[in-house]
Amino acid sequence: MLLTLNVKDFVIVDQLALDFSDGFTVLTGETGAGKSIILDALGLLLGDRADGTMVREGTDRAEISAQFALTYLPELRAWLHDNALDSDEDELLLRRLVDRSGRSKGFINGQPATLAQLKQVGDFLVDIHGQHAHQSLTRPETQRQLLDAYAGSLALARDVEEAWQALHKARRAREEAEKKSREFEVERERLSWQINELSELQLQPDEWAGLNQAHSRFANAAELAQSAQLAVDALSEMDGNCLSILAQVQSRLSKLSHLDPRLTDSLSLLDSVDAELREVVYGLRDYASSIDEDPAQLADMERRIDTLMSAARKYRVQPQDLPEKLADWQRQLAELEASTDIEALAVAEASCLARYRTLAEALSGKRRQAAAELSERISGEMQNLAMGGARFAIELAPLGDPTAYGLESVEYLVAANAGTSLRSLAKVASGGELSRISLAMQVVISQVASVPTLIFDEVDVGIGGRVAEVIGKLLRQLGERYQVLCITHLPQVASCAATHWQVSKAERQGKVLSQIRPLDAEERIMEIARMLGGVDITDTTRRHAAEMLALHT
Repeated sequence: MLLTLNVKDFVIVDQLALDFSDGFTVLTGETGAGKSIILDALGLLLGDRADGTMVREGTDRAEISAQFALTYLPELRAWLHDNALDSDEDELLLRRLVDRSGRSKGFINGQPATLAQLKQVGDFLVDIHGQHAHQSLTRPETQRQLLDAYAGSLALARDVEEAWQALHKARRAREEAEKKSREFEVERERLSWQINELSELQLQPDEWAGLNQAHSRFANAAELAQSAQLAVDALSEMDGNCLSILAQVQSRLSKLSHLDPRLTDSLSLLDSVDAELREVVYGLRDYASSIDEDPAQLADMERRIDTLMSAARKYRVQPQDLPEKLADWQRQLAELEASTDIEALAVAEASCLARYRTLAEALSGKRRQAAAELSERISGEMQNLAMGGARFAIELAPLGDPTAYGLESVEYLVAANAGTSLRSLAKVASGGELSRISLAMQVVISQVASVPTLIFDEVDVGIGGRVAEVIGKLLRQLGERYQVLCITHLPQVASCAATHWQVSKAERQGKVLSQIRPLDAEERIMEIARMLGGVDITDTTRRHAAEMLALHT
């Protein structure tokens, strides 16, 4: 439920702080006084697009905030928790700032929030019925959405749409495969031939680098062997080799070490050098003996290098990239075969169709049940709105093919007078009848609303007399279950409210400002009298206003 609304520097409001109560509240005032400002401010809080013209002239920024009670809204509490926007309080705080350039910032419980998040929160909190709702009532999509909303199947309808999109995609893939099967076959043959050609090379990972290294070693085998033998000679074989000189040094120092113990460390290091040099000699001897100067093996390597380079030039890649190229072609072939497997695509399409039909048939069942109930209830409300004998019905016509919105079309039918046949609402109803039918629908649908606050913006336009009083009583009845706010010009509706606010304009320091204030009992009589009698209010008008109010207190 809406608890408070604070508005600052918004349109023609400088400062406004409102405390809301439950039940039925009306807002009245002269035309142009700014009665819709509350709706505009709430709309902005709940994600409407911001505009720099919303900022009051002479100021830099408009600010709007509101508090809502979270009682009996477990789904909203869960949503806030999932989006890390909850708080420890039992109240929800929304805030929106708009600067003169049109840039805006939104906040939920003090945390920055996107417009999408504000809209999602609004879906839990407020349902606004605008004065022009009847203008869209003749559109098929509006009729279908209203029926699904009443049936509580909006989520199921979205699932049906998603299932249809999946079916459409699967069907398009199967049809595309059938249409281009020859083209795909040519491409498949090309890929298969290329894959076979590279597969015959038996490519190994990192083969190119290892092959080049081995080729370099075999091509320089003689030089490598000769260098290794020269090193062995210098270290251990030729006269004056390193190991013999080292042995002489070790022997001399060893004889002198008893004279100076400091030579011991050097001798230990020389022992290590001697051991390592001998390891080097052993290793070089083994290396020299392992080198195989095999011209045939060298020739094989050169032929392999030529083969890989030829393939690389053919497919315009580096030799080392040939394995990756082969893997890429194999992946393409697998994808192509999957996309051209018409039998598999047909199975996938059938699976999508089965899921779609399961969901769509469930939606059809909900629609049939809701259509019957909604038709009866709206027909009943129409009798109260000066449409005696009128009937309302919802026709569900089966469709030949699956659609994104289900297996049937939805059309509203009306018989405006007793004894006439049902015909399409778009072709039969006049503007006034549409307005009353729309109001009847809004009242019925609102009775199953899950949001705590219902707002009606001049939905009584074009209605007067006894019907206006009926509307006021209907809204008062709704106020027993919901928080109801209504902007109205009709005294019959205003007199039914539990709370009455007056919207007025006043000039202050050369600027016109709008203000809203609650009315006490005497002030309500004067406001109802104004609505009844216009500028000149007589004693008779005041008595009439008092009588109207007395009937509903």
